[in-house]
Amino acid sequence: MAKPVYFYGIHAVHALLSHRPTDAMALFVQQGRDTKASSEPAQDGVETSYEEILQLAEQMGVSVQQASRDKLTALCGSPQHQGVVVHARPLAMADEGELATLAKADQALFLILDQVTDAHNLGACLRTAAAMGVDAVICPKHHSASLTPTVAKVSVGAMEIMPVIAATNLARCIENLKQAGVFVYGTALEVDAKPISEVDLTGKVALIMGSEGDGMRRLTAERCDELVYIPMTGNKHGSLQSLNVSVATGMVLYEASRQRQA
Repeated sequence: MAKPVYFYGIHAVHALLSHRPTDAMALFVQQGRDTKASSEPAQDGVETSYEEILQLAEQMGVSVQQASRDKLTALCGSPQHQGVVVHARPLAMADEGELATLAKADQALFLILDQVTDAHNLGACLRTAAAMGVDAVICPKHHSASLTPTVAKVSVGAMEIMPVIAATNLARCIENLKQAGVFVYGTALEVDAKPISEVDLTGKVALIMGSEGDGMRRLTAERCDELVYIPMTGNKHGSLQSLNVSVATGMVLYEASRQRQA
């Protein structure tokens, strides 16, 4: 069993206690925080979530301990803990066997991240995927960021609700999706790629985003049904040729969501 780690941040901790409270071993809260419901909740909802965290911990029998801000920072290795840290078992990626069931849906939408190794990028992608109606995010089992506390914090809890599937062999996983009727689009700056807005993103679709530096691997690209790109117009300030993978993912998923809502 994996060694417990320290998750931090209001939304990440709240999501963990809501969806897998039995994995939580202890909750650490910042000294001086009012443990009773605030009469005037903060406009950003932080105080409300803070009280809900304490209630969840109490209901599930998770021990609550007071600690200084510096102690919380030392526990989780980040000053961005927002006054709450939970010692809990790490979340394992889901098995790719779940894809067969998910792919049966007429409007199944998958996001495939080909060797995205930066935890902040993975967290941002998960947050966007959850917001845009993605059914599952697929990552290679190796050479990919794992579901760390940093990913949980950046995803603001989406990591706990979005199925993240580890594919032992990504190329084979893509072939299995295609056999299930999923049309696979890969993003690449190639001469035969089409603008993302000119392809049909309705129905069963998988969208592949390449790694931060090298894009999709050759074997991954070869299994795409079609290549697409994000047109960049109005570039008046230089010769920018590409976008951060999490930004590009947001733009591609928004287009898919727009078409599906239409």
